[in-house]
Amino acid sequence: MGLKNDSVFFTDKHDVSSFSLSNQFAEHLEFILVKDKFTATDDDAYYSLSLSVRDRLVRKWLRTQQKYKEEDVKRVYYLSMEFLMGRLLGNALINMNYYDECYNILKNDGYSLEDIRDQEKDMALGNGGLGRLAACYLDSMATLELPAFGYGIRYHYGIFEQEIENGYQVEKADNWVRFGNPWEILRRKLVYRVKFYGRVVMGKDPFGRLKFDWIDTEDVLAVGYDVPVPGYRTNTVNNLRLWEARATEEFNFRDFNIGNYVAAVENKNNSENISKVLYPNDTITEGKYLRLRQQYFFVSATLQDIIRKYKINHTRYDQFAEKTAIQLNDTHPVIAIPELMRILIDEEGMGWEDAWKITTATFSYTNHTVVPEALEEWSVTIVNQLLPRHLQIIYEINRRFLDYVREHYTTDEKIIQELSIIREGSDKKVKMSNLAIVGSNSINGVARLHTEILKSRIFPHFYKLFPEKFKNVTNGITPRRWLKTANPLLSGLITDKIGKSWVKELDHIRKLEKLIDDTEFRENWRTSKWLNKKLLIEYIEKEHPIKVNPESMFDVQVKRLHEYKRQLLNVLHVITLYNRIKDNPKIDMVPRTILFGGKAAPAYTTAKLIIKLINCVADVVNNDSDVGDKLKVAFLKNYSVTLAEKIIPASDLSEQISTAGFEASGTGNMKFALNGALTIGTMDGANIEIREEVGDENIFIFGLTADEVIKLKQNGYNPREYYENNSGLKRVIDMISSNYFNKHEPGIFDSIIDSLLNVDYYCIFADYESYIKTQEKVSALYLDQETWSKKSIINVARIGKFSSDRSVKEYAENIWHVKPVKVDIT
Repeated sequence: MGLKNDSVFFTDKHDVSSFSLSNQFAEHLEFILVKDKFTATDDDAYYSLSLSVRDRLVRKWLRTQQKYKEEDVKRVYYLSMEFLMGRLLGNALINMNYYDECYNILKNDGYSLEDIRDQEKDMALGNGGLGRLAACYLDSMATLELPAFGYGIRYHYGIFEQEIENGYQVEKADNWVRFGNPWEILRRKLVYRVKFYGRVVMGKDPFGRLKFDWIDTEDVLAVGYDVPVPGYRTNTVNNLRLWEARATEEFNFRDFNIGNYVAAVENKNNSENISKVLYPNDTITEGKYLRLRQQYFFVSATLQDIIRKYKINHTRYDQFAEKTAIQLNDTHPVIAIPELMRILIDEEGMGWEDAWKITTATFSYTNHTVVPEALEEWSVTIVNQLLPRHLQIIYEINRRFLDYVREHYTTDEKIIQELSIIREGSDKKVKMSNLAIVGSNSINGVARLHTEILKSRIFPHFYKLFPEKFKNVTNGITPRRWLKTANPLLSGLITDKIGKSWVKELDHIRKLEKLIDDTEFRENWRTSKWLNKKLLIEYIEKEHPIKVNPESMFDVQVKRLHEYKRQLLNVLHVITLYNRIKDNPKIDMVPRTILFGGKAAPAYTTAKLIIKLINCVADVVNNDSDVGDKLKVAFLKNYSVTLAEKIIPASDLSEQISTAGFEASGTGNMKFALNGALTIGTMDGANIEIREEVGDENIFIFGLTADEVIKLKQNGYNPREYYENNSGLKRVIDMISSNYFNKHEPGIFDSIIDSLLNVDYYCIFADYESYIKTQEKVSALYLDQETWSKKSIINVARIGKFSSDRSVKEYAENIWHVKPVKVDIT
């Protein structure tokens, strides 16, 4: 081992690519980790390999950024509080076409690439679909060669690591960077000062114009960490920049020297708490302050960085919006709108009209929810204390906007209050979604139904005011991660038959339809599913004291725990199946393995109680000798991207059963369909569009539509009527309420039962009968494996629309107005 002839100094003739990956791997192992083949662990091998692959990225990474600067192209800046990136090594190897080479290098040194990949911890920068969507879009932007940049927060602990103790969710710190992250680069000199608190002093500048100074602030430093994002088989390597909070004063010697050791580091700890944990508990006042501090910290550093880059080629702001597109991924970064106004007016000396014109031309906003509590609102009191200048700007934006409304739309005070950015009352609130709509040039939903609901129910008056702003971009997923990397057995079979073009052009996967009647192909299709099941069974049986039947139907619901996603409805079906077996232990039925997974927000008591119920039911079902192999239930703890990559390829049935009208889009439905699972779901979110693509006969749709849910509630929905009139439902509910599954903790599920019987906000009782009958159709079809296989193939063949490449192209063409930039490596 060892570098020769000073070859560390690369020239055009002797660049990094002239070194073999094998040499680089050995160099990093010896000189960075100070290990040799006798002392190196699998973790050392992972770290060395990751550094070696990162080295291969660096030249393209630098050239990409230089190209953008040289050509002064319009750039997209994607702002998201979450980036659920998953493991990066496997994805990088696939995108850069190094997988086979690395496999052989490690094999020759006595390692398994799959074992090495398992050493990597997921980047804990997100919780659910919002963060995973952002990660898919970064992959697609790089693959499509778009000049794009992601911005987020480098959370030290992510959201949390989920443990299950006595059936309950227990949150533990997920210190994913404890031993470093080989993919990130600390930008030591990329530091920005972010202000909080203080007061605003009004005066006049030398020209007699009003001037506002934000003074006496408490400041925090934002330090940048960069993560490369390579496109699939392109020279483009885009950037994800993550901000970490640092104190302006690391250590107070005065306090230390007088024995006040806690106070000596108090400022450092308070400052750095900002980037410690994703989504602090905001049911308490301190949590609300911390969460708003996170959001402003993130956007302040980001806007300073964006402006710095713009000023490399420009001295005036007249082209800022022509060169800059900022996408706000949900309401979390919306405080960026008044922040840009503050910078332009207070720091750059611009007038209000010019600043507002630039701001509204720069920002676009993606809405991800119709659930009222997820449409963020901040107490005016908190905003005033933390960001006093921003509150002034928000009030001025609102004043001017409402003047416009009164002049051009209505003088009806009820409508004006609905449109207002400020919610009046004893505790006034800033409505962040309203601020986003007023301050952006584009507002998009993430599925056709979702966008229609935004226009007709959530923001109807905004739509009438600004119809040109409202657009739809249905979500998508990257096939590189969710088929090629996650499911090599199936993707290999597909590539062998139709070629590899589908990896970049997912529409090409439609060629599979011509193979539906090929008996051998269907057999191979089933074999790949069976082998994936065996791999998942190995994982399940290691984590749970159950034996899983590989011939059973794998019926799966893995997603964030929320009442509208209706894991509870799934549990009622489990108990219904259990009762059928107890009534007739010799019943001839399709065996099922029903798998749950997902995290509940730490303060979301009901969601955490549903996890407990799932585990209580599983404990009874799995230990009942009458049940045997007919039914197994498991809650797979600590759901993550990596665990999803194990679960989804093995799944037969995808549970997408949210109350119609509540799920914005969903992307899990797309991932399961891409891997050959059939969907049982409501007419909600992207399920509707999946149904249109795959055909009504190749999906299991049940339950009320969004309009029927509204009508049911308007007519006075009484869940007790459904309970009294359906003996199967009544029996299930009575078992839960009589502590059948929780004999040692009586009464713990009383709140769930009380809510279902008296409110049932998410219409579980109303949809129960339809769901049960549709599940019977699922079982009947599963008995006919040939027909099931044909429908599975059709689902994959017709899922091409749901590539994130298509979604990103629509953003680029219709919202951002950016074009691809070809990066040449010479």
